[in-house]
Amino acid sequence: MKKKLVSTMLCAAVATSLLAGCGSATETGDAAVSAAASAASSIVAAVDDATSSATSAAATADAGSKTIGIAMPTQSLERWNRDGSYLDEQFKSRGYNTELKFSNNEIDTQVSDIENMIADNVDLLVVAAIDGESLSTVLSDAKTAGIPVISYDRLIMNTDAISYYVSFDNYTVGTLQGQFVVDQLDLDNADGPFNLEFTAGDPADNNAGFFFNGAYDTLKPYIDAGKIVVPSGQTTFDQVATAAWDTATAMERFQNLLASYYSDGKQLDVALCSNDSTALGVAQAIQSDYAGSNTPIITGQDGDEANLANIVDGIQTMTVYKAVANEAVATLDIAEAILNGETPDEGLIKSAGWTFDCAYDTTSYDNGTGIIPSYLLVPTVVTKDNMVKELVDTGYYTQDSDGYLHPAG
Repeated sequence: MKKKLVSTMLCAAVATSLLAGCGSATETGDAAVSAAASAASSIVAAVDDATSSATSAAATADAGSKTIGIAMPTQSLERWNRDGSYLDEQFKSRGYNTELKFSNNEIDTQVSDIENMIADNVDLLVVAAIDGESLSTVLSDAKTAGIPVISYDRLIMNTDAISYYVSFDNYTVGTLQGQFVVDQLDLDNADGPFNLEFTAGDPADNNAGFFFNGAYDTLKPYIDAGKIVVPSGQTTFDQVATAAWDTATAMERFQNLLASYYSDGKQLDVALCSNDSTALGVAQAIQSDYAGSNTPIITGQDGDEANLANIVDGIQTMTVYKAVANEAVATLDIAEAILNGETPDEGLIKSAGWTFDCAYDTTSYDNGTGIIPSYLLVPTVVTKDNMVKELVDTGYYTQDSDGYLHPAG
């Protein structure tokens, strides 16, 4: 249809230009041809613009007929509020309808939420699992119904219903925390020993093991060399895990550690915490129960507002920030490709024009039924020295007159 329209309009343009040439004694044949070409070029551009607009409108209209189900774990952790909000905004901006559910960290509630979305005939599911082991049955129902599933941020285990996994390089999160400790204590040159205690995340969260292993593997050579000592002896994930990433649970455990191993004033040099909610509890325990005179290094992850305030105040030392706004952008483009009948692969990273770093991984994440193709974004270390550059200048946060940061919008 477009070709026929262009051909007709080109003929008209050429005829008009030639007639104009006949009416002018000074216009040459070449000038007439040039005028015709110019007119034709303008017409083609106009048709292209009209076709592009029509295609865009059609795509938006098509998206408007589709619904995306978004299942988030809880609103009790700040970061999941951000994830849910960004995902909802991204899909709506492209014309999709959305169903956004937060499941209050209750597995049965999340299963019910997903069941309802399947019953509502959503076209695609984006799921951040509370417990990666507990969704096999309900997602099998989604597969039977022909609903593709993107595992968001946390890998969902033991189901072949997962199309793709979108997250950050979770092992690298732990590596960044461990390397930060290495650099801060100058472990390659210092004699030590330095005392360190680990606090890890939720055993039900597949990512928690990656975070811990990244940090532990980075620090293990220094532990083996005696430069780092763990007075409690708690160096396995199971020993240091924190159910539901709960702040109060992390605080209570760390209070017990301080009472048992540091009550005589022994110096604690590092509290390596896998995320900000656990770091918040550990910081509270140190402030109330630590008998030492130094300020220990405290690591974290997520960039929660209270933890950024602690970084400003010198209580927490660093956090690993994951730009979940970018994670939402990646999820949208992957979902849209799936809904268009495509099979996203590494080429999507370039074709989508993402301005953030992302790797396509087809080897690392096996959910028990096989390797899940994964898009892994790159996290960033944030400290008091670079928080304005990394968080404020990028538009993720604003800064008040007292220097504290607050999530933008």
